[in-house]
Amino acid sequence: MSTLSVNNLTTLTGSTITVASGKTLDASQGFTPPTGHVLQVVSATKTDTWTYNGSTAFQDVTGLAAAITPISTSSKILIQVNINVSCNRRYAATRVLRGSTQVGGGTASGSRPSVSMSTGSNQDEPTQAYVSRNGSTSFLDSPNTTSATTYKVQVGNTESASAVMYVNRGPEDGNYVWAHRGSSTITLTEIQG
Repeated sequence: MSTLSVNNLTTLTGSTITVASGKTLDASQGFTPPTGHVLQVVSATKTDTWTYNGSTAFQDVTGLAAAITPISTSSKILIQVNINVSCNRRYAATRVLRGSTQVGGGTASGSRPSVSMSTGSNQDEPTQAYVSRNGSTSFLDSPNTTSATTYKVQVGNTESASAVMYVNRGPEDGNYVWAHRGSSTITLTEIQG
């Protein structure tokens, strides 16, 4: 095996350096892509339903979490969450955490809590029991680590300890064509910083 040592590669003509057909360029020992390039993508999709007979404390949604190991401490992680969530009472909300730290929420003020998104649940709507709300949020995080990092989704009701939260279904789950089942996803994209 031969080793080619150079400080710079350029083309004789044109602007493309081509690797011979059937060959690969092994950059596993080091390669720095330009800022803004995607380095890896990790995603988790939850297709089953989940119920939280809850309190005003937020609860992890089982199966709606993903772990990523950043290649560089300067990397950014783009978090994208799409969730079908409903509640039998008003004031339900969703938030995103890196480990145990909330990320991407609004600024809390007084009694007003920080959340990533609020659901539109309203128990006074005549068809509320059959509705599963869809919400999405995204946030560009800077975890500053090369260790495995888990991002997860939590839901809760910030007003009623007797509230019941539902993911991927509505409060009414009878065997009807209007009692929809959905899916929810969290996607993590590492971007070169």
